[in-house]
Amino acid sequence: MWRTLASAVAGLLVLFVGSLAFNAASGQSRWPGPLDFVRVHPWVVLLILIPMSLIGLWQAPRRDRTQGPRRDRVQDPLAPVAYRLPPRNTNFTGRDATLRELRKRLTSGNDVAMLVVHGLGGVGKTQLAVEYAYRYMSKYRFVAFVDAEQSDLVASQFVSLARELGLADVSSDQVIPRVYGKLLDRRPWLIIFDNGEKPGTLTHALPSGGLASNGHVIVTTRVSGWSSRGGVIDLDVFTRRESVELLVRRVPGITAAVADRIAEQLGDLPLALEQAAGYMGYNHTAPEEYLTLLTTRLEDMIARGELADRPAVVVATLWQLSVRRLETDQPQAVRLLELCALLAPEPIPLDLFTGSPEMLNGAAADPLAWDTTVGALAGLGLARRGDASLVLHRLVQAAIRAAMPDEVHTDARVQLCRALLATVPHDIHGDPDAGPRWQELLPHVIAVTKDDPPAECAAETAVLLRLASEFLLRIGDPSLALPLCERALAIDESLEGRDAEAGFDLITLAQIHKDLGASERARPLAERALRLHESSLPADSPAIATDLATLARILCLLGEHRAARPLAERALQIDEAAYGPDDPYVSFDLIALANVHVDLGDHATAVPLISRALRIREARYAPDHLYIGYVLLFKARVLHTLNDPTAADLARRGAQILQTQLGKTHPKTEDAFALVNRLR
Repeated sequence: MWRTLASAVAGLLVLFVGSLAFNAASGQSRWPGPLDFVRVHPWVVLLILIPMSLIGLWQAPRRDRTQGPRRDRVQDPLAPVAYRLPPRNTNFTGRDATLRELRKRLTSGNDVAMLVVHGLGGVGKTQLAVEYAYRYMSKYRFVAFVDAEQSDLVASQFVSLARELGLADVSSDQVIPRVYGKLLDRRPWLIIFDNGEKPGTLTHALPSGGLASNGHVIVTTRVSGWSSRGGVIDLDVFTRRESVELLVRRVPGITAAVADRIAEQLGDLPLALEQAAGYMGYNHTAPEEYLTLLTTRLEDMIARGELADRPAVVVATLWQLSVRRLETDQPQAVRLLELCALLAPEPIPLDLFTGSPEMLNGAAADPLAWDTTVGALAGLGLARRGDASLVLHRLVQAAIRAAMPDEVHTDARVQLCRALLATVPHDIHGDPDAGPRWQELLPHVIAVTKDDPPAECAAETAVLLRLASEFLLRIGDPSLALPLCERALAIDESLEGRDAEAGFDLITLAQIHKDLGASERARPLAERALRLHESSLPADSPAIATDLATLARILCLLGEHRAARPLAERALQIDEAAYGPDDPYVSFDLIALANVHVDLGDHATAVPLISRALRIREARYAPDHLYIGYVLLFKARVLHTLNDPTAADLARRGAQILQTQLGKTHPKTEDAFALVNRLR
C-alpha cells in the first residue's frame, strides 16, 4: 500500500513541477479545471505533497527489509501460505455447527491448541478439516496439511515443509522442532495431521512445551484414545436433511423422496453419498434405478462410483487396512466383525456371543479377552460400543460381507442361527419378559434368516422364522408376520421328520390369516395342524389345545358356533391339566370359550370366563401388556351388551394400553378408541 501511495505522490510532484514550467512558458493567467488551484496556491500544494512522498518512500523499504526468502517477496508477506492443502470441496455440505465448534474450541481462552476429529471412516473428517482451513484461512499466516496415516513418513514431510519455510540442510532428527521454531515467525499457524493412528505414533510430530500455544493443530482419526492429548470432536454421519441436500444438489432430476430413500440405504455416510452421486452422474443412471440397484445389490454397489478428487477411494475398500491390522493383532476381533456383519445395523446385544462362546473359540468366555476383542472394533472405529451392545454402520457390514469367502459366510450364518435360537424367548405368549427381548433381537433374526438357509441350519432357520412371526402377530402386525411364517412352513415341509414343526407353522399361519380377516383360508390350515399334531403328539399335548382353541375361534367367525364350543372346552381341559388353572395359556382358552358363548348370544356365561382370564393376565403380565388391553376391550364389549356402566372405563383403559404399545395410528388402537367413543 505504501509503495503505491509513494508512486502516486511522486507522480503528483512531477505534475506540479510540469505545471509550473507550463505556466512560465505560456504566461496564461488562468489554467483549466482544478489545476488553477495549483497556479494560485503553489507553495501550499508543495508543502502537502513533499511530506506524503517522503513517508511513502520510507515505509516501502522498511517492509522490504522484513521479508523472508526471495521466493516470498513476490506476495504480500501477511497473506496466508498453504502447504499441501488439498483443493476445497465445492460440494461441501452442512457441518456449519461443527465448524463453529471447531473454531471456538481452538481459539478458546483455556490455551487448548489441539483438537482431534474422531469418527468412522468415510464420515468426512478430512473434508471437515480442509473446509475449516479454507473457511478460516484469513485468520492464519501459515497452513500445512500432513498425511499421518503412515507415521514413519511424517518426518519426511516435515523436511519438505522446512524447505518451504526457508530452512535448508536440517537433519531429520532436528527438522520437526526446527519447523515449529520457524513457525514462531508465522503465528498464528495451523497444521492438519490427517488420518492419524494411535496417539503414540504421532508424539514425535506434535508440538510440545511453549510451541503448542503458538498455533493450532487438528488431527483426524478413526482410532479412539486421543482424549489425553487434546479435545475430541466425535463426528457422526450426516443428518438426513444434509444427505438429501447433497444428493439434490449433485444429481439432476432427483426428488427429495428418492434422495431420502437412497440416504437411508447408505446410512447417511457422506463418502457413500458422494460416491452414489458420482455413479449416477457418470453412468447417467436414473435415481429410481440406482435406488433399486442399491436395495438389491448393496455389496456390489459400494464398490462402484468414484469421487472426482479421490478416484481411488470407494466404500468397499475403506476399512481394509483396519481389518488387516486386526487380522495380525486380534484375529478373534475379525471373527466377531464377520459375525456382526450378518446381523442388522441395529444395536447387537453382546450376550448373544457370551451366551455361545464357542462362536469365538472361547474368547467370549474370558472377560479380559472378550473386553479387548470388543474394544478392538470400537478402538479402530469399526463399531460403536454401548454398555452391553455393539452397533456397526450398515456400509461397514456390507463391505465386510462383500470380502467374506463363501465358506466363512456360511459358517458364520450357521453359528448365528444357532446362537439366536438359543437366545430368543420361545414361550412368546407365556413369558412376561418375552416382548422386550424380542424387540431387541427381531431385527437380527430377520437379517440372518432373510436368504435361503444353508442345509446345516435349515431347521433352526424355520423355527426362528415361525417364532418371529408369532411375536409380530402378538404385537399386532399380521401382514409382516405372514411371509415369515410361510417361509418357515416351506422349509419344514422340505425336511424329513418335521410333522410336528410343520403343525406349529400351520397353526400360526391360521392365526395370521384369521387376524387378517381371511377365516376361510385360516380354517383348512388349522384343521391340518390339528391332524398333524394328533398323529405325532400325545393326546394331552398343549400344542393340541392351541390348535383346538384357534380352530374354535375360526369356526365362530365363520358362523359355526355350536361346532366351535366342544373344541374350546376340550382345549381348556388340556391346558388346565397341563399347566394348572392360573397359567397364561389357560387365559387364551378361556377367551376362546367366551367368544363361543358371545357368538351364541350367551353373554352372561361369557363374563365370568373373561373375568377369570383378566385376573390371570393381570397377575402374570405388566399392567400395560397388550394381552391385558385386549381382554379389557373384550370385556367392555360384552358388558356393554348387558348394559353394565363399568364398560366405558374398561374400554378406556384397554384403548390406552393399545395406544402405548401399538401407537396412536395402529388400526387396533383406532378401533379401541372408536369403542370408547361409542360407550361414552
